[in-house]
Amino acid sequence: MSWTALGLVLLAALLHAAWNVAAKKAGGNHHFVLMGAVLIVLLWAPLGLWLAWQDVPHWGLTEWGFILASALVHLVYFNVLLKGYRESDLTVVYPVARGTGPLLSAVGAMLLLSEWPTAVGLAGLAGIVGGIWLIAGGPSLWRKAHDGGHDPHQRARVRAGIAWGALTGVLIAGYTLIDGYAVKVLLMSPILIDYLGNAARIPFMLPAVWRDRDGWRAAWATQWRHAVLMAVISPLAYVLVLYAAQQAPLSHVAPAREVSMLFAALIGGRLLGEADRGWRLAGAALMAAGVVALAAG
Repeated sequence: MSWTALGLVLLAALLHAAWNVAAKKAGGNHHFVLMGAVLIVLLWAPLGLWLAWQDVPHWGLTEWGFILASALVHLVYFNVLLKGYRESDLTVVYPVARGTGPLLSAVGAMLLLSEWPTAVGLAGLAGIVGGIWLIAGGPSLWRKAHDGGHDPHQRARVRAGIAWGALTGVLIAGYTLIDGYAVKVLLMSPILIDYLGNAARIPFMLPAVWRDRDGWRAAWATQWRHAVLMAVISPLAYVLVLYAAQQAPLSHVAPAREVSMLFAALIGGRLLGEADRGWRLAGAALMAAGVVALAAG
C-alpha cells in the first residue's frame, strides 16, 4: 500500500468520522437519508454531470447494474446505520460496524479479487480490528452486554448497538466489494459511482416520504444543517477511498480506513459525552500500529 493511498485513506477516515457524528446528532431516519441523497445530487451536480457526459455514453448493462447494486446496498446501509444510532451509542455502533466491515471486505477481496496480504498485512489487519474492539470498550463491552451494570436499559442499548453495528458492517463489506470491483476491474469513475448511486436511491425513497409528508417537513426543519454537512463531506470521504482502492489492494484499503474510529473517539467522545478513554487510548495505539503494518505490507 503506497503512502499516497494511505494519505487518501486517512483523510477519508477523518471526514467519515465527522459526518457520522453529525448523523448521530441529527437523530434522523429515512427522511434524513433522502435529504442527504437529494443534497448530494444538487451540490455535486457540476462535477457529477460533467463526468457523466464523458463516461456514461460508453457504459453498458454491466456498469448500470453495478450502479443499481451499489445504490440499493447503500440505501439499506444508511437506514440500518441511523437505526443503530437511534437505538444505541455511537461508541458502540460505530466501532462494531467498522470492525465487522473490514474483516469481511478483506476476506471477500482475497476470494474474489485474489488480493492476498502478506504476513505483515495480516498482522496489520488484526491490529486494526483489535484496536476497534478496544475502543468499543474491550472486555467491558461484552460484560455490559450481559449485565449492563445491573441496568436493564443500558444492557438493552449495548446489545442493540452490537446487533445493528454488526449488520451495518455486513452492508459495509457488501458495498465495498461492489464498488471496489467497479473501480478496479470495470475502471468506472469513483466519483460517478457515488454520484449516480445517490441519484439512483432517490426513487426508492420517495414513496415512504410521500406517505409521511408532515414527518418530512418536521425532519427538514430540524435536521437540514446536519444533512448539508453530510452531503458536503460524505461523498468526498468515500470517493477518496475509491481512488485509494485504484492504487492499492482493496484488502489493505478497506481495513486501513477504519482508523476513522480514532477520529470518532476523539470527536464523538467530546461532543456526545461518550467516554471509556482508557480503552480508546489503547485501541488507538493498536490501530496506529495496524495501519503502519498495512502500509508496509
